Amino acid sequence: MQNCYINKGLLLLIVIMFGCNEQEFLDLPNPNATTTATFWKTEKQFNSALTTVYGALQFQTISGGLQVHEMIMGDIGGTETWYRPIAFRNLTYNDGTYYVTDKWNELYIGIFRANQVIQNIQSADPSLFRGNAKAEIEGQARFLRAFFYFQVAHTYGGAVIHTKVAETDEDFHKPFSSIEEVTNSVIIPDLEFARENLPREWPSSSLGRVTWGSATSMLGKVYLFGEEWAKAAALFKEVIDSGIYSLMPDIMDNFTHLHEFNAESIFEVAYNDELNPGANGDAVDDTPWETGAEASNMATEFGQLNFGAFNTLLPTYYLHELFVNDEVDPDNPINDGNRHSKRLSASICPIDGETLFYNLPIGARGGWAFGQSAYIKKFTNWYHKDAEDTNRRSGINFRHIRLADVYLMYAEAVLNATGDVATAIEYIDKVRTRAGVVTLQQYMQRHDGKFPQLHISKQVHGSQPLVPATVENVMTHLRRVERPLELCYEGHRWKDLVRWGIVAEVFNELRQDEIWRERNVGPLLITSGGVPPLYIVERIRPDFFLCSQNYHPEQHNYLPIPTQERQNNAMIN
Repeated sequence: MQNCYINKGLLLLIVIMFGCNEQEFLDLPNPNATTTATFWKTEKQFNSALTTVYGALQFQTISGGLQVHEMIMGDIGGTETWYRPIAFRNLTYNDGTYYVTDKWNELYIGIFRANQVIQNIQSADPSLFRGNAKAEIEGQARFLRAFFYFQVAHTYGGAVIHTKVAETDEDFHKPFSSIEEVTNSVIIPDLEFARENLPREWPSSSLGRVTWGSATSMLGKVYLFGEEWAKAAALFKEVIDSGIYSLMPDIMDNFTHLHEFNAESIFEVAYNDELNPGANGDAVDDTPWETGAEASNMATEFGQLNFGAFNTLLPTYYLHELFVNDEVDPDNPINDGNRHSKRLSASICPIDGETLFYNLPIGARGGWAFGQSAYIKKFTNWYHKDAEDTNRRSGINFRHIRLADVYLMYAEAVLNATGDVATAIEYIDKVRTRAGVVTLQQYMQRHDGKFPQLHISKQVHGSQPLVPATVENVMTHLRRVERPLELCYEGHRWKDLVRWGIVAEVFNELRQDEIWRERNVGPLLITSGGVPPLYIVERIRPDFFLCSQNYHPEQHNYLPIPTQERQNNAMIN
């Protein structure tokens, strides 16, 4: 029975006056209501439905500030005990923790919306569409469904597979499938269809739509995670050789509102802080009871406390020192006498930083105390505002895939597929050159074919051993140095550490560094200003104290299936 929006009091009066059966009126269709029977009739309607699938990308657990809960789980993010993500830093969350539930729900909202488009367009009359629009709309919906399923599978260790809109109670009861099953039955077929049917570029009026490059890069990433190295390398090389993408001259261009959908961007989620003024940035989805903000709350989560934000997520000492050890190349024209690398200045703010910070000299408004050695700049409004928006609104887009990431994934795939160290270093060095730092090749020229192990703390260990450019050593550099430096706070780190199987090794190593600092508070002048390179004051923040003890791969590599899903789905034990 279709809904009929008739005032109940008026309906009762009509029934009394005319003696009609009330059910007859309830069964009358409302000519003004949009229903499934009247909706899927035009290309415009299919595009409207597709817009809601894109809209699901804006959920804060998927592309916004609530990603802090996963960003904090690796080696680059810390927090304080009074902030909500502490359960994820300490690995003490459970299957009822709100982020565990919210991310699952929001990803499945995206999947449901994509399923609606895919299911209805397959039976739609081709004459409703202009040119290749039918295949392009389906290709976009299938890319987005694949992306949502990739996130579910690699966040929860698998997924409940729904590829059509549920019509019966039984349709909601499906077993939990493994990563491999989800990948082979949904993700790869969807991405192959998308890559075959999406254009390489859209006109300027359609910026933000996914493309052939989005699908090809995502498919390469799927094969990389599945350790099908040769397939991954081939796909990444197609993207690199396409001539569509190039590194932006300044890495900062990837993290502001000033250069959206730029030459480096491959898959980007749009936010806007001017639309819907007054709506809180936490709410991004349009519903009958709440109008979405279309803004991100990430800047409020990342930005510094004294500038209207919460600094919920903090750079670890490990990441801070990685940035400091990123040696500036004085002969690189990108540099202009700066002491720190361009990507340090674009990503974090230490007390000895070289830029203004929210239009003030660094340190002018306090902070950098109680063990907080640096704050996050990336995806915050430090570069053009005096403070973050009090309503948690930011218009900075979130980039899920950019060319620098593809370069580094290609280097990893090549190393594993063929052991081609020279090619891997070539693409790592493209990223390092753009950052304005000494390349691996330059180090090797200085040191008879060797480069320093930059992930080892010089403060703690005194030196960084030189190692030859073997497959193993270059892979370690890629894992422990290049990807965290280039891609910190872009949503990759925990999934990377898990797929490499090095979480315990990293946690234990960084906990030992913490212990050394805790035992050397005197030489580090913790009570009186700190010492370079980190200038830690007041205390040593114990980011790895509990997680190093609590971590068990079978329990923590993936979030647990939410308790609500277990209760509502009879097919999950």
